[in-house]
Amino acid sequence: MNRTTEAAARSVPHRAPAAALVFALALVLALVTACDGGGGGGGGTPEEGGTGVGDPVFPTLGNSGYDVRHYGLTLDYRPDGNALRGDAVITARATKELSAFTLDLTGLKVTSTKVEGKPAKTSRSGTKLRVEPAHPLGKGREFRTEIAYQGRPKAVRDRDGSLEGWIETDHGAVGLGEPEGSMAWFPGNHHPSDKATYDFTVTVPKGFTAVANGEPKGSETVKGEGGNDRTTFRWHSGEPMASYVASVAVGEFKVTETTAPAGEGKGDVPVYIAYAGGEDEAAQHMKEMVPKVLAWEEKLFGPYPFGSSGAVIDRNPYITYPLETQTKPYYEKPPKDKIIVHELAHQWFGNSVTPRTWRDMWLNEGFAQYTEWMWEAQQQKGRTERQIFDAYYDGTDPESRGKDDETIWSFPPASPTAATISGRPVYGRGAMVLQKLRETVGDATFFDILRTWVRDHRYGNVGTDDFIRLCERKAGRDLGGLFDTWLFEEGKPDHR
Repeated sequence: MNRTTEAAARSVPHRAPAAALVFALALVLALVTACDGGGGGGGGTPEEGGTGVGDPVFPTLGNSGYDVRHYGLTLDYRPDGNALRGDAVITARATKELSAFTLDLTGLKVTSTKVEGKPAKTSRSGTKLRVEPAHPLGKGREFRTEIAYQGRPKAVRDRDGSLEGWIETDHGAVGLGEPEGSMAWFPGNHHPSDKATYDFTVTVPKGFTAVANGEPKGSETVKGEGGNDRTTFRWHSGEPMASYVASVAVGEFKVTETTAPAGEGKGDVPVYIAYAGGEDEAAQHMKEMVPKVLAWEEKLFGPYPFGSSGAVIDRNPYITYPLETQTKPYYEKPPKDKIIVHELAHQWFGNSVTPRTWRDMWLNEGFAQYTEWMWEAQQQKGRTERQIFDAYYDGTDPESRGKDDETIWSFPPASPTAATISGRPVYGRGAMVLQKLRETVGDATFFDILRTWVRDHRYGNVGTDDFIRLCERKAGRDLGGLFDTWLFEEGKPDHR
């Protein structure tokens, strides 16, 4: 009983028994209604959750007022016609008294919405799905939202011109989400600051394989009328994941499996590789490379953070990039070794330790790019990291330049826009920051910084300020000049 109810009970004058009984029943009904709508908090005035979380690069992305704990996604996909039917069960905790909240969703028709098992009102505005539960949700309350939806999911054109979202291929489709595309195939809080665990149940025509993040939890085929048999694949991702690295790939894939050694005495990590027909050689090479790269990267960064690893090797002529989808990077074509190194490095830098905002993208890409440099120097016995740095500085390395005359000096790596989020400065100059840091603090301190970073922030969200503080603490001195020059300032420094 809260203070208001206590005061009301003390102020009730003596009445006839019948009147007292009526009042008591009314009071009980009021309490039941309040508990039904608000449990786990109370006392505040319910209000709408916010649209957008104030991201400096994508201000309308994500939603506030709640924290998602788990997504249960049940998908039925028919490649013939690109027809998707989905049921999303979203378990979240209210971070304030909520009268309504929003989710990110583009396209797709919502056919049913329930909150805590009761029908909820919905409305659409742009990419926002507004959900108004039957009763307000109290601060701290864990609640369950069920959304049924269907339609033909579409690809989303990025601000930089590339495709993401739900992309049809010549033998299926794939859902890719960086930075905004996940809303094309399931409703959610699609900002990297709200990570959750996932379960996927994906039904496709017999002969197709559905691959998702995490570990396989079995499959079964059910006979259909006229020989239209359907196979259901189940996947579980038990470590927190940002939605932009969630993925489902459907295709006429073959599968090969192996294991990779794991640190901390965890035993072997299962490695699951799905590959398009005709890519047997690439699959065999990937089967050899994943354990090799993971073992090498564990020595640099510490224990691999997830329960499984692998890859999806597709034939996808409609996109021009691989993506570090959690546990199983997606490759649109057979990749070069350095790309495998890059995408697996992201499992530590980006997937386990995830930027708090998209402005901090260099914490993903600069680190993965620098891992490529270390692979060339240490494993391929090619250029040293310093020689690669010099080639970037001079502009003689092709990767120091991008499209439309963009170079690593076009903008500071800590200041991308929506159109330049994957620009050369974020990758190349981001890697140069790390080389300058390494030269300044020495190898022992540098690798201590990297291992501490991924250990202390495992499965969490971070910002550039967190990284600078860690570097200065480990170095025992101010490093403001280094970061100002190489990370924040415009233009090319006049010294290297």
